Amino acid sequence: MAEDVAGPAPRAKAAAATGSDEPATVSMLNREVVTLRMRLGGLTPQMRVQRVAERMRKMPGSAANDPLNITPVTLDGRNGMQFMLGDNLLFVLMEDDVDVESQQSFKALVKTTQTRLEEVRTAYHALRDGGLLLRGGLRSGGATLVLALLIWVTYRVSRRLVLWMEDKRDLVAARFAYIDMREFLARIAVASVRLVQWFVLLTLAYFWIYFVLGSFLATAPIAQLMGDWLWHKLIWLASGVLSSLPGLITVAIVLVLTRATVDGLGYFFDAVQKDRVRLPWFHRETATATRRIFSLIVWALGLAIAYPFLPGSSSEAFKGVSVLLGLMLTFGSTGLITQAMSGLVVVYSRSLHKGDFVDINGVQGVVTEVAALATKIVNLRNEEITIPNSVLIAHPIHNYSKLAGTQGALLTTRVTIGYDAPWRQVHELLIAAARKTPGVRNPPEPYVYQRALSDFYVEYELFVSIDKPLERVPILSALHASIQDGFNEHGVQIMSPHFFAQPDQPVLVPKAGWYGSPAQLP
Repeated sequence: MAEDVAGPAPRAKAAAATGSDEPATVSMLNREVVTLRMRLGGLTPQMRVQRVAERMRKMPGSAANDPLNITPVTLDGRNGMQFMLGDNLLFVLMEDDVDVESQQSFKALVKTTQTRLEEVRTAYHALRDGGLLLRGGLRSGGATLVLALLIWVTYRVSRRLVLWMEDKRDLVAARFAYIDMREFLARIAVASVRLVQWFVLLTLAYFWIYFVLGSFLATAPIAQLMGDWLWHKLIWLASGVLSSLPGLITVAIVLVLTRATVDGLGYFFDAVQKDRVRLPWFHRETATATRRIFSLIVWALGLAIAYPFLPGSSSEAFKGVSVLLGLMLTFGSTGLITQAMSGLVVVYSRSLHKGDFVDINGVQGVVTEVAALATKIVNLRNEEITIPNSVLIAHPIHNYSKLAGTQGALLTTRVTIGYDAPWRQVHELLIAAARKTPGVRNPPEPYVYQRALSDFYVEYELFVSIDKPLERVPILSALHASIQDGFNEHGVQIMSPHFFAQPDQPVLVPKAGWYGSPAQLP
């Protein structure tokens, strides 16, 4: 028989390298004929298969028409059967070649081997049958046309569906300024349709290959292997899904209970934040942070409980990912943990919260965000300044809004007036200037304290209340202007800067000169 019958030569399917006593299989034209298991005449099963290949290559093509003869033989004191095509020896099958675990008899093995050799002979003749080859080619051509049509239909349908879904997604995105859940679901749907498109195309290609290989007798065993492989994979997936159902149901129950617990905690802390519930250990300022901490703990416990029930949780892949995440957290979270702990100190010390006007290490502004890692402040020049929480707790925090309550934030300024000015008059002038200043609250009434009796002057401090801490500097500037106008109008001299000697004339601006060029009348 010619070399193409062996196709191109019998293959040794062994678990070990050539030279071992592992079983080896004789295959012809993509068909397994028999598996050799014993060492014969010093030849391993792999070497015996190689001998079969050599004999097949040396056979003439006309040997395929010779009858298949099976005769008994005794070698090395063992009984067996030799298979021959006419006068040409193919191989010898011994009783020890029987698979003991299969409990198959030697007679049945010989019969099965004979049947497979006849199938190989039939396939060999089919390779030279023009009619069979033509029918196989026509079937393959028809299958190719059907494949092209189905690919075109799949592409057109999926393309139109994707374009329609993208239009709907863009409409949803344009309707909302923020990310809406419907837009998120639309994006997932578009990506899913594209994945389904590729899955359908790959499925069509797989079945086309299966059909084309099955159209020719020589390649039909490959098609059968493809079909068996697909069937076993489907059974494997189905059994995997069925065996995973109890674990998935347990995971779903755990996650639902976890979510319910988190929602209950959220309702409780929301009531604390709105002063609907008052408890000694909970404060409205720390309710949000405490809710996040408790939610994180509950979710961590829920995931820890659900993890063992996840399919594949005990596999090496899951273990490797767990180790990798642990290493990443260990080596990369030192600074992160420091900032997070500092953030907890800031939150639970209740030193500031969003909307407070503060002064931190010389930075004045309104707090816009108190996050876990940093605090953001907008200063008077409308600049956003980010201060890490570890830096924040290392410096004093001056909170001008914390104790304001319903009275507003306090604003103060100091002036020094000589002893020749009556202190009652100075008090009234300062209070009158405060009442004329825009942005100063009334009530509460402004008030004045005499802070010091210095060598040359008395130091007065004016206290006023304001509603907008962010406008602290503009209001203070307007207050200073009102104070200067009031003191100049009533001829009271402000003793700053200091004098080494009292001038002959009071150091003040007469009312007639208040609006000197380029100043304009109000």
